[in-house]
Amino acid sequence: MSEQTAKAIQNRYDFSILYDVENGNPNGDPESGNMPRTDSETGIGIVTDVCLKRKIRNYVQLINGDKAPWRIYIKQQVPLNRLDDEALKAVGVNGNPDVDSIGKTLKKAKKENGELDRLILDYMCSNFFDIRTFGAVMTTFVKGGLACGQVRGPVQLGFSRSIDPIFPQSVTITRVAITTEKDQENKNNEMGNKSIVPYGLYRADGYVNAKLAQKTTGFSEEDLAMLWQAILNMFEFDHSAARGKMAVRKLYVFKHSNDLGDAPSYKLFDSIHVAHKPEVETPRSFSDYDVTVDTSAIPQSVELTEMVDG
Repeated sequence: MSEQTAKAIQNRYDFSILYDVENGNPNGDPESGNMPRTDSETGIGIVTDVCLKRKIRNYVQLINGDKAPWRIYIKQQVPLNRLDDEALKAVGVNGNPDVDSIGKTLKKAKKENGELDRLILDYMCSNFFDIRTFGAVMTTFVKGGLACGQVRGPVQLGFSRSIDPIFPQSVTITRVAITTEKDQENKNNEMGNKSIVPYGLYRADGYVNAKLAQKTTGFSEEDLAMLWQAILNMFEFDHSAARGKMAVRKLYVFKHSNDLGDAPSYKLFDSIHVAHKPEVETPRSFSDYDVTVDTSAIPQSVELTEMVDG
C-alpha cells in the first residue's frame, strides 16, 4: 500500500442526482445541429456522463485554482503531454515533448527502475483531483508501455435521463448588429436560432467504488466531500444563454457499512420514485413532481442522506 492509497475511503457509496433545466439546452448533440440529446424511440432526454464530469471539474478548478491536490488534468486547451512530462521530471525521468518517440525512453527507464509505474501513478493521483476521482487515459505513459497510463477511477456516473419525454424546440432569434460593411447595404439585422427544452427534470445515478480507491487512486474522505460540494454547485457557475436555468434539486447519497457494500446499487436506486403529479398534464417546474423514497427497501446497514432539499 502506497502513501497515496493509505488515505482512501473505507465505505462504498451510491448516489442519485435530480436536476432540472428551464428554457435551456442541457447537453447539445453536435451531430444533430446541437439539439438537446434524446432517446429517439421514447423522447426521453439524455445528458452524457462526460458533460456532468466537465462541470464538476470546472467547479473544483474554480474554487481551488491550479494547486495540489486539487489540480485538474483534463482541462481546456492544455496539452496533456505537458502534464505527463511534469510527472516524469518529478520522478527523475527526462521527458520528451514528442509523444510518438517517448516510448523507448520510458521502456528504458522502467527497466532501470521497477517502481516507475507506481511512482508516476502516485504523483498523478496526489496532484490531480479528477484522476483520483474519475481516472484517466494518459497517452504518454500508454505509449511507453506503462500500466499507470490507464487509470480506472472509483467514481463513475451513468447517462442522465429525463423523468418524462422532452420536447426540444428551435427558437429563432435576431441580432441588431450586422457582420460586414456590405451587409449594412441591404439588411438591418441578422437571424439565428437556439435550441431549448422548455422544462425537463433529469436523473443521474452514480457509484463510488471504495475497493478501487484503496487499490489505485487513493480517493479520500476529503475528496468525497469535495465531490458532493461540486455536484451541489455544478450549475451555479456554469450559467450561459445556451443552458438557460439549471439547478440541482436533490442529491441522495447511500453510504454502505463497508467497502464491499450491503446491497446492489439498482435496489437502492429503485427505492427513489420520481413522477409528475397526477393532476399535472405538462410539467413545467420541479414542484410539478412528487419525489418519494421507500425506506423499507433500504437495508438498515445502509445510511441514506438527502444532501439537498429542493
